[in-house]
Amino acid sequence: MAVSERIGNGSDAAAELRAAAHRLDAGDALRPVRDRFTLPGDVVYLDGNSLGALPKAVPDRLAHVVAHEWGALGICSWTESGWWEAPERVGELIAPLVGAAPGQVVVGDSTSVNLFKALVAAVRLAGDGRDEVLVDSSAFPTDGYLAEAAVRLTGHRLVPVLPAEVPGRLGPRTAAVLLNHVDYRTGRLHDLPGLTAAVHEAGAYAVWDLCHSAGALPVGLDAHGVDLAVGCTYKYLNGGPGAPAFLYVRAAHQAAFDSPLPGWNSHAEPFGMRSAYTRAEGVTAARVGTPDILSLLALEAALGVWEGVDLAAVRAKSLALTDFFLECVDRYVPPGRLESVTPAAHEERGSQLALRTPLAAALMPRLIARGVVGDFRPPDLLRFGFTPLYVGFADAERAARVLAEELGAVGSTAG
Repeated sequence: MAVSERIGNGSDAAAELRAAAHRLDAGDALRPVRDRFTLPGDVVYLDGNSLGALPKAVPDRLAHVVAHEWGALGICSWTESGWWEAPERVGELIAPLVGAAPGQVVVGDSTSVNLFKALVAAVRLAGDGRDEVLVDSSAFPTDGYLAEAAVRLTGHRLVPVLPAEVPGRLGPRTAAVLLNHVDYRTGRLHDLPGLTAAVHEAGAYAVWDLCHSAGALPVGLDAHGVDLAVGCTYKYLNGGPGAPAFLYVRAAHQAAFDSPLPGWNSHAEPFGMRSAYTRAEGVTAARVGTPDILSLLALEAALGVWEGVDLAAVRAKSLALTDFFLECVDRYVPPGRLESVTPAAHEERGSQLALRTPLAAALMPRLIARGVVGDFRPPDLLRFGFTPLYVGFADAERAARVLAEELGAVGSTAG
């Protein structure tokens, strides 16, 4: 049911929409989770798709790590404080958020490094006789850069394609396919189950970039047979700026997983200091070098906000929030001033909205000055990320109202 049908069609749109937001917030089962975050006062924070808000548990945890584990225990913390096992331990916290059984997720390195490891490993799993790698041409540019580097290393040919073109482009020469789950610009959600099945039917391996879906919606890596996946942890997982990324290696592939970046952390005897490399068993083989302990343990504390949270409820609220925001925009903004480039269909929408206007570059700084924080993507997109754990319906109404006011102000100035 559309919001306008729920609230009626009276003349006072602001009063009606605020009343609707109040009712929706009052019935929001996730509303108490907001108190687990430190949020800037009087700010509507809609940039969690770039950097998540600060969980309240993180500062004290970091203070303890610095003062006690590093300061008092020093190097003994590798064993006494569990630093050495942290990449796998934190991976176990992320695993249920992406639909993975234990023993398949490890945390460390950046998304870029993990993408490179995953794609080269997928090509090596495919073996001889397959010389093409398909890459999502609409993905974040780094994905393409790394795919080019991967094929230079492996001697394969790179084929850029849009996700919708993948089924028709697959063939006996396809070794691996690298796809983005949610388009970082538009918020379009791609068909992970269907595309993974198509890749497997062609005898190839599927690698998914989950940067804009992990923590925003159910992913179902195990259920849908994904081979390898990577994702950052500083967006919807709220791990902090530059927090280490995660890498998923399906259990069935771990014995044959061949990383292009073998390091001492992935050695079967890391402290044996042997000149010959013998890979560790399981997902530990995906580690490389010494983990970034401060960021890793900050992430571990941040993941505590997910205790008792149902991802299905997160997804339901995400869709309700984005529907409500679009309804508010429709009520507040005159027709023709903004174009939503995010799909209207729920099955094709992530947890962000992208609105197109030629005034976007001038408009976003004004919104931020008014306490509505989103971001701008050239040449003409306003992006708004809706993190259901801490964004409410009143936030969505206020953001749409301020957007309409500033759009009118910028438009009159431009005119």
